[in-house]
Amino acid sequence: MADILNTLKQSILDFDEEAAEAAAKEAVEQGVNPVTAVGALADGLNELGEAFEKMEVFLPEIMLASDAFKAALAVLEPELKKANQEGKKSIPVVIGTVQGDVHQVGKDMVATFLTTAGFDVHDLGVDVSPSRFLEEAKKYDAKIIAAAALMSTTRPVQKDLLDFLEAKGVRDKYIVFVGGGVVTQDWATEIKADGYGQDAIATVELAKKLLHAA
Repeated sequence: MADILNTLKQSILDFDEEAAEAAAKEAVEQGVNPVTAVGALADGLNELGEAFEKMEVFLPEIMLASDAFKAALAVLEPELKKANQEGKKSIPVVIGTVQGDVHQVGKDMVATFLTTAGFDVHDLGVDVSPSRFLEEAKKYDAKIIAAAALMSTTRPVQKDLLDFLEAKGVRDKYIVFVGGGVVTQDWATEIKADGYGQDAIATVELAKKLLHAA
């Protein structure tokens, strides 16, 4: 099993969409736990993220890696859903990267892990305005709104989202949490978000905790 997990990770590091899809199919055939398989992909993305911060790789490579991740995920997602044995009605979640920000790798990882945990995830993509977050949350009767920001210049849009919900008189209808490379617990506290997800796994745990407390 270690070989296929290494292959999955390497396909991301190589920005190789075809290799990622093939490795995901092989993982399914071998009966690899889909959560473990996604974890291997995530390891590759995390390694690239660190390299990006050091300017050892650049945005075009990150976008190619994201495409490779999505190709593998398309294969693994049905298995992820089968692996969810909770048997409860899924809780709707809307997730997106805030307006002005087109980074998606981290957001995609969070969406995947939420899906794995049994949430009904509606991924709004990137460059999502506060009004669209609310529009889609209403459409899907979402209980959670997750807003990612990966740049310091777009982080204030997370506050804009919370202010917008407050202005519309619906702030108390939604659990709102924020995340992203430039986001901290201090920032989440300052803007009065319900929580902060440091990474994909932490975000899932946060979602479960906040739902139980609601």
